[in-house]
Amino acid sequence: MRTVIEHAAIATVDHASNEYADGHVVIEDGRITAVGPGPAPEGAVDRRIDGSGCLVTPGFVNTHHHLYQWATRGYAPESDLFGWLTTLYPVWARLTDVEFYAAASAGLAKLALSGCTLAADHCYLHPREGGDVFGAVVRGAERVGIRLLGVRGSMDRGESHGGLPPDSVVETTEAALLATEEAIKRFHDPSPAAMIQVAVGPCSPFTVSKELMREGAELARRTGTRLHTHLAETVDEEEQCLAEFGVKPIDYADELGWLADDVWLAHGIHFDDAAIDRLGASQTGVAHCPSSNARIAAGMAPVRALLDAGAPVGLGVDGAASHEAGGLAGELQEALYVARWRDGATALTPRQALWLATMGGARCLGRQNELGSLEVGKLADLAVWRLSGLDHAGIMDPVAALVFSDVPPLALLLVGGEAVVESDELLTTSEAEIAAELAVVGRRMAS
Repeated sequence: MRTVIEHAAIATVDHASNEYADGHVVIEDGRITAVGPGPAPEGAVDRRIDGSGCLVTPGFVNTHHHLYQWATRGYAPESDLFGWLTTLYPVWARLTDVEFYAAASAGLAKLALSGCTLAADHCYLHPREGGDVFGAVVRGAERVGIRLLGVRGSMDRGESHGGLPPDSVVETTEAALLATEEAIKRFHDPSPAAMIQVAVGPCSPFTVSKELMREGAELARRTGTRLHTHLAETVDEEEQCLAEFGVKPIDYADELGWLADDVWLAHGIHFDDAAIDRLGASQTGVAHCPSSNARIAAGMAPVRALLDAGAPVGLGVDGAASHEAGGLAGELQEALYVARWRDGATALTPRQALWLATMGGARCLGRQNELGSLEVGKLADLAVWRLSGLDHAGIMDPVAALVFSDVPPLALLLVGGEAVVESDELLTTSEAEIAAELAVVGRRMAS
C-alpha cells in the first residue's frame, strides 16, 4: 500500500526542525519513505490525499493517563489531590473489567480523535473482585487501533499500612510483582513496530512500599521494560516524604533506583533547581499534565527549566476524572499558557509545545527511534489537521494556528499507515456504541 499526501504544510519535528509550506509525505508498508517540499516523487499510488489547507504533524504521544477514570468523570469538583482521591477510591473499588473496557475504549477513542497515536496508561488500580482489568485496557486499545504502552501499576500500602487507598484495591508486594511480570509475558511486544508494550509502574510514594519500588525497578531492568510512577505532584507529598523517610521525593526516588533514562515520572511539579539538574543529568523523563494539574490545584510544573536541563518532557492528559475533556490536542495550548504564566512570554513557543506532544513524548516512552517525527524510515503515525475553516484561515503560521487557536478538525489520523480517524470520524469502532456503554457504566457507578 502506497499512500501519498501532497500540497500540505508539514512540520516534521525532526532534529533540524524542518518545515515545508507546500510539501509531501509518502508512506509504504506502514513506514515513511519520503518527506520533503513540493510534489511527491513519481511512482504508483494506491491512495493520493490532497492536503491543501492542511498541516501534517507527527501523531501525538500521551505520556500519562488512567483510562479507567473515564467511568467516574465529574466527581469531587472542588477537591485537591488527596481529597479527590479519598472521595474516589471507594467508588473505584467497585469497578470491574467490564467498566475498565468501556472506559478504556472511550478514553482511547477520544485520544485518537484529538490526534494521538500512542498512549501510556497507568493502570495501578486492581479491585479485589475486578477481574482482568489490565487485559480489559489492552482490549480497548485493540478495539480503537492506536498504540498502547500499558503501565502495569500497583499499590501495596492500603489504609491498614498507612497508605491512602482502601485495602480492597491494593495487592501484596509479592502479588503485585508476580502480576506485573505476567502482564509483561502476556502483552509486551519489544519489536520496533509494536502496537502493545508494557511498563512497570508502582503508583506513588504514598501508596507503595520501598520494597515494591526497589523490586519493581529490578523487574523492569531484568525484562527490558520501562519504569513509571507519580512523583512531586503536590506539596503534601513532599511533606509526607520528609516526615516518613527523612528525604525529599527526588532523593527517595534516587535511593531506590528511579533516576535513569528508562524512567519517566508523572507530573513533576514540585522540583527545586537541584532536583531539575539531577533529572537532566540522568535523562529521567517527565510527563507534564497541565490541565489535570490545574483541575486539582496541584501547581505548575517547571517545564522551561526541565527542558533547559535536558530532561525529556512529554505531555499527558491524565485520568478523565481529573481532566474531563480527555483529549490531547488541547494540551499543547494549555502547556504553552501555563509555562508563560509561570515563567514569562518566552517560556515556551508553539513549536516547542508541538515538540512536547510528539518527540518529547516519544523520548519519555523510549520510542524516539520509531515515532515522534516525520522522517524516512520511521513508522507512519501522523495527523493531518484541516486549517482552512473559520477558526484558522488567515493565520499564516500553521503551527501557531494549531497551538494558539481552537483544536482544528482532524482530516486524517494514520497509525502505521492505517487510517484510524478520517474527517473527525473514528473508523475502527463505533462512537455511538462506546457512548451507550458509558451511559450504562455511569448509571451503575452513580447507584
